[in-house]
Amino acid sequence: MNPSADPVDAVPLDGAPTSAPSDVKPTSPGAVVDAAQAYLLANGSVDHYRQSLVDGVERVARRVAAVDRPFTGVTPDELAPLVGGIELDRPLGDHITALNELDELWLRDAVWFHHPRSLAHLNCPVAIPALLGEAMLTAVNPSLDTWDQSAGATFIERRLIEWTATRIGLGPTADGIFTSGGTQSNLHALLLAREEAVAHAVDADARAALLPRLRILTSSAGHFSVQKAAKLLGLAPDAVITVETDAARRMCPQALDRELERCQRADLPVMAVVATAGTTDFGTIDPLPELVGRCAAAGVWLHVDAAYGCGLLVSPTRRHLLDGIEQADSVTVDYHKSFFQPVSSSALLVRDRQVLRHATYHADYLNPARAVAERIPNQVDKSLQTTRRFDALKLWLTLRVMGPDAIGALFDEVCLRAVDAWALADADPRFEVAARSPLSTVVFRWCPAGTDAELADEANRHARAQLTASGAAMVAGTMVDGRAHLKFTLLNPATTSADVTLVLDLIAEHAGRYAHDHASEQSDRPADLSCSVA
Repeated sequence: MNPSADPVDAVPLDGAPTSAPSDVKPTSPGAVVDAAQAYLLANGSVDHYRQSLVDGVERVARRVAAVDRPFTGVTPDELAPLVGGIELDRPLGDHITALNELDELWLRDAVWFHHPRSLAHLNCPVAIPALLGEAMLTAVNPSLDTWDQSAGATFIERRLIEWTATRIGLGPTADGIFTSGGTQSNLHALLLAREEAVAHAVDADARAALLPRLRILTSSAGHFSVQKAAKLLGLAPDAVITVETDAARRMCPQALDRELERCQRADLPVMAVVATAGTTDFGTIDPLPELVGRCAAAGVWLHVDAAYGCGLLVSPTRRHLLDGIEQADSVTVDYHKSFFQPVSSSALLVRDRQVLRHATYHADYLNPARAVAERIPNQVDKSLQTTRRFDALKLWLTLRVMGPDAIGALFDEVCLRAVDAWALADADPRFEVAARSPLSTVVFRWCPAGTDAELADEANRHARAQLTASGAAMVAGTMVDGRAHLKFTLLNPATTSADVTLVLDLIAEHAGRYAHDHASEQSDRPADLSCSVA
């Protein structure tokens, strides 16, 4: 880390407003309370609130405008002692000083996802209307568990759930709830599937005997949150069965048939099939139309994890890639991936609203059972969470300002950028490319013909580490068929072919230098462990 190279100086903004709390330390207990209360948002502190936000927004805006690379290359060993050395029992007393400190601890060395060479993960540049919503919802601070804590916010969330369910095509009985992210949405869906699967159990003993036998089928490319959910739901350690994928890394319907038949013969009830609409690495979409009929015939719950691929719901040209999703029993969507929303913004949708009862518990102090008869709209009746943010406001303002067509056009654009990036890597003899993505990822590796495969593994890892250390670009790493690969995740329509070409050249430079320096260590490798001839 090199503070002197910081493009934004640390000169404070003009001093704190006159309405800010005094820096003079109070001496009596009553004075302490009065001083502390001045920091709480209320009618008497509006000027302080307004100025604090202006100063914070200006600080971020200056950083965003000056960013020339996605990262500074700071290491954990450099930052950890800085944060660890902060004495939290000794407040700084004013927000300007706190913002200056925050610059040193975080903002100066933040990872900037709006930069066109930020290509690592499913982090998107965020829509400005959503940022406005974020500022508003945190100030008002509603909790979406009960009507008496949220009022109109409840109906805004419900309207967005209805809109999303309509886009999916789930039908008039659909419903859902906003969640913290895809992991929670998948957990919630599998909880509902589990409860449906054991609903016929005549008593607690029968239920207890059934739970260890339940199975979940998902593709080998599915998200690891399925395994986490199975563990949290008390299922057997081998409850999740991975189904083979085809050459395009989609779930193979014939392989699903085999697993369904095998489970039936072994008296292992399949409680759910989890299909993926946009795998994390390859962006692949399982063949939903072929899976729907199989699940219906077997009487198995079909959950579609569309956390990544949900952007196709508003795509003007690619919506057909989600054909069949309308027949799912439940669907995960992550607006904070392909709808360009700030984290967190996610939802679980279900085709039959009645299944949400499996997450309902009534507390006399909060959502008594009589509230249902009184038609009081308490969202906690549908949610795994109790206290819950009004994250729906961010998407609401984005739709009301930009509209769904604009979001869909942006998502289409990043998919087109991925097509171009794939073509660049595929045409370059220095690289091998893996399966082509229908969405916006490119999985590849540096491996010129004749290069020792294990040496290439280490060279690719080294190249990624060097890019991160320099901050010139952020790329992801993954494993494909036992070999180290790199990954571009394109979610920024500002990323150009020139950006991709530059990053490919940097990767080749770092990897080539590493391979040259370490080639002698690999001289005894068998010839059949080398990269293929281009």
